[in-house]
Amino acid sequence: MITSHRVLAAAAAAGTAVLLLSGCVAKSDAQATAAFDVSSTATDCAVSASTAKSGTLTFDVKNDTDEVSEFYLLAEDGLRIVGEVENIAPAASRTLTVVAQPGEYFTLCKPGMVGDGVGRASFTVTGDRVAVDGPDAEQKQKAVDLYGAFVKDQVGQLVPAVEDLVAAYESGDDETARTLFPQTRAFYERIEPVAEALGDLDPRIDYREVDAVAEGLDWTGFHRIEKDLWVPAKDALNADGETPAWQDWAPSTPAERADYGDLLLADVQELYDYVHSDDFTTALDDQGIGGISNGAIALLDEVATGKISGEEDWWSGTDLFDFAANVEGSKMAFSLVQDFAAAQGDDGEALVSEIETGYTALEESLAAHGSLAEGFVGYGELTEADKREFTDLINALAEPLSQLTGTVLD
Repeated sequence: MITSHRVLAAAAAAGTAVLLLSGCVAKSDAQATAAFDVSSTATDCAVSASTAKSGTLTFDVKNDTDEVSEFYLLAEDGLRIVGEVENIAPAASRTLTVVAQPGEYFTLCKPGMVGDGVGRASFTVTGDRVAVDGPDAEQKQKAVDLYGAFVKDQVGQLVPAVEDLVAAYESGDDETARTLFPQTRAFYERIEPVAEALGDLDPRIDYREVDAVAEGLDWTGFHRIEKDLWVPAKDALNADGETPAWQDWAPSTPAERADYGDLLLADVQELYDYVHSDDFTTALDDQGIGGISNGAIALLDEVATGKISGEEDWWSGTDLFDFAANVEGSKMAFSLVQDFAAAQGDDGEALVSEIETGYTALEESLAAHGSLAEGFVGYGELTEADKREFTDLINALAEPLSQLTGTVLD
């Protein structure tokens, strides 16, 4: 990351739009509650039906495993959490009630509450859109709660991903580690502002060498590992374009790799512990939806200041993975607050439309170079025209996005 210092308002930024998928609705507009049975096992997440009419849906989740489990209803992109129920004890049952608008969704269970879950399946909601209504404060709190759930989910997937990366790195399996590196970082990049709010945790996890040296900090984390995996040429320069790559650096010994790997594991565990603490919940509540919209802006700024220049993943050239993950996190934050903005009349609706168009154009441009699932081209393969196109699209989106917080708080 580039040395930017965001407050937790940015952290709360990823959470408000899903609220409109699972927020309060006028009783006269919602159909009678539809109920579904869910069995969470070690290998599956069996839901009694895969379609429903829009309105209030209830999922009765039975944990048929010997460890604590969770159940999620995810939006079409597989990232945004429409609703979730966690801490389901073995043999216990919990109920999730949401208001679902027409669209495509996914159901998913997560035994052990870590990893990417099991039994992901499509779930389709048909019918007419349900009118959103109810106390404004309740809707806003729901948005904040859903952002918290999103962060926990991403960090829950980050932990085992880092474990796999570190295992390959420490064992000297550099080919596997190089493959895992950009995919692992995506979980972190979607929610990075949370770590940035915790003092020196983000610097320990994600500082580039030039940033650590400039601030007199020990250099650890992802980018220390990155340089070992993509050893620079003897005459290469560091990301500042001035410092020789081998100045005060040499490839890590096996013992040093073990130390750096264990430090990253410990720091990611600290992040996991924090997002499951009361302190995190309180911080999100204090920031509210203004923090959520600010986070959408901050994550796009992260792209503009580091990824678009190729300075973030200087040795690996995997910046487009970080770029895409930042955009996903930013768009998810926007999606959580967009209905609040649209509710402010014609100007609010126009702003939302302009922002949506901006995200679509940026995503289409990224897609021309790959995807998070299939991989991106290396940053060095981009032409100057490609970089200018990205810059222009980011600037075009940043201008209306900068108005978002003021609009949702009107």
